[in-house]
Amino acid sequence: MGQADAVAAVRTPWWRSIGPALITACVVFGPGSLLISSNVGARYGYELLWLLVLTGVLMGTFMTMAARTGVVGGATPCTLIAARLGRPVAAVIGINLCLICAAFQFSNNLAVAAAFDSLGVKRLFGDPAHLTPQTQSLISTGLLLAFNGLVIASIFALRQVYNGLERIMKVMVALILTCFLVNLFIMRPNVGSILTGLIPGIPAGLSLRLPVRSDGGIEDSMVLVASLLGTTFSVAAAFFQGNLVREKGWTISDYHRGIGDSIAGVAVLTGISAIIMITSGTMLRGKEANDISVLATQLGPLLGPATRILFSIGLFAVAMNPFVINAMIGGAILADGIGKPARLSDPWSRRFTVVVLLIGMGVAMIVLHTPVKKIDAIIFGQAMTVIGNPLMAAAILWLANRKDIMGDRRNTLVLNILGGLGFLVVLLTALRVLYLLILRLT
Repeated sequence: MGQADAVAAVRTPWWRSIGPALITACVVFGPGSLLISSNVGARYGYELLWLLVLTGVLMGTFMTMAARTGVVGGATPCTLIAARLGRPVAAVIGINLCLICAAFQFSNNLAVAAAFDSLGVKRLFGDPAHLTPQTQSLISTGLLLAFNGLVIASIFALRQVYNGLERIMKVMVALILTCFLVNLFIMRPNVGSILTGLIPGIPAGLSLRLPVRSDGGIEDSMVLVASLLGTTFSVAAAFFQGNLVREKGWTISDYHRGIGDSIAGVAVLTGISAIIMITSGTMLRGKEANDISVLATQLGPLLGPATRILFSIGLFAVAMNPFVINAMIGGAILADGIGKPARLSDPWSRRFTVVVLLIGMGVAMIVLHTPVKKIDAIIFGQAMTVIGNPLMAAAILWLANRKDIMGDRRNTLVLNILGGLGFLVVLLTALRVLYLLILRLT
């Protein structure tokens, strides 16, 4: 970095440097993160805080690698891969990430439906107590159809997507973080217990054994942990960091800013998840957090009697955070993978974004017409996203170690050790979830 660039970087306010990583954090921290972190806290208290910190470190490692690749390589990851391994390989990666985004989108749709339920929107169509389950499912389906229709219309109405999204996300994340942080201070959880939760250990009732089939169905105590990994260590979201720094227009002079931006984004993501887990562990420990009304009680100290309605509004806001961005990431990466212009505002990105939206909505509608609980489906959907992570992790590691791309900015030994650990974690988790899926389908 030259002297002029260094001076410019010093004079730039820190909050203006936070951009691509914040977008990534908002994609990862959606309704799944809120519900899953709450469930983990309710079931295990503070005992898995260490795992959250570990996943934050691993997520930060892959985000910084992807950001560095995008800045130094001067192109998006899929473009760099296509130039060296061929377009078919890049297309496979693009399709893989697009499917991961579709799985996230399925969870986002269910969270929006859950928020509609909790807000009492169905009362507009009659007393829910007198509506049949089939009628209620049809109402939820119609609401999702209308909601996705509005989102699709807005996608084609916006001219410049990125700048508007970045400004909105900064405000939304600040509100969410402030709400839970103030609530945490009001509750005053035991600091000693929180510090103990940072010591690695396996909580009682959590087994590392493989899923088994029993009379009650498929039993897997690790599915919640796999879901936590899927929401806080999303290699797919980290992969797209390379696209976002290109969208931002960063060059080699922004190299250090890209690294700092990635660290800031992971700190925001991990911090919010930790606050929610601690809050839930304090308020809900030992309770079955499988209903919106139960999860809403964690905001009781701050919001009082209006907890349920305000939590539902918050859930809706958190669902809105990644709803459009997640779909756009899937659309942009698919366009990039097959060699089409891949900026968020480009036509092919918008078209494929609609594809992701329709897939997520369609699967969610199917689930709404089954007896499966929305929160259980969201948890399983988040767990499913880890299946495609090993391919993303391998691609990021490969790019970050290519001398013809990174030059003397290739991965250090420490980054490769952390990257190797991250790859091993996502590989084992993906194999476990894949085994669980096979059990469910057979």
